[in-house]
Amino acid sequence: MMESPKDKYIREHTTPLSEAFDWIERQTHLRTNFPQMLAGPVQGQFLKMLVEISGARDVLEIGCFTGYSAACLALGLPEGGHVDSLEIDDELEDTIREGWERAGVSDSITLHIGDALDTLARFASEDRRFDFVYIDANKREYSDYYEAVMPLLRRGGFIVADDVMMGGKVYGPKPATDKQTLGLARFNDVVASDPRVEVVLMPVGEGISLIRKK
Repeated sequence: MMESPKDKYIREHTTPLSEAFDWIERQTHLRTNFPQMLAGPVQGQFLKMLVEISGARDVLEIGCFTGYSAACLALGLPEGGHVDSLEIDDELEDTIREGWERAGVSDSITLHIGDALDTLARFASEDRRFDFVYIDANKREYSDYYEAVMPLLRRGGFIVADDVMMGGKVYGPKPATDKQTLGLARFNDVVASDPRVEVVLMPVGEGISLIRKK
């Protein structure tokens, strides 16, 4: 997909990431069928800054893909902070780990290969707690991820959910009825009506929800 003049302008006026992220982006285009799933430099810098601003030390990512966003999250950590990143596709592991090595964040991230909901259930049994959760995985399961991470999220902690507007599919005059869009629409409704949190939905990329647990 060609970069629009607006997106080009935004990118050129956002602090760039290191060359390691250019490598991850190139490998994503070479080795995957859906490179558009990559976070990209603007959203990556946004995630890094959110972690920095929040002061989060324990970060959870649901949906690693090729490791770009996890590396951005790790760059925002204070000394001693850590990211647990969940990914179901084991064929991406070599690319993920090499990208993290190039970005200098390998020691700050643990990769968990397997079904995210199974891993979240294990974290619950281990009484794990997180300050910041980034959700960017199977859109049909966003509501399930949300309910699974709420007990793991510390009070005052943040959830950032990506792609929540799905290119306008969730709110157009004729909303789409595919399972991914329906899953996102359900998630948005669940969060907006949840008294445990406050949320702002922002038109960043395909839509990002910033959710704070009260």
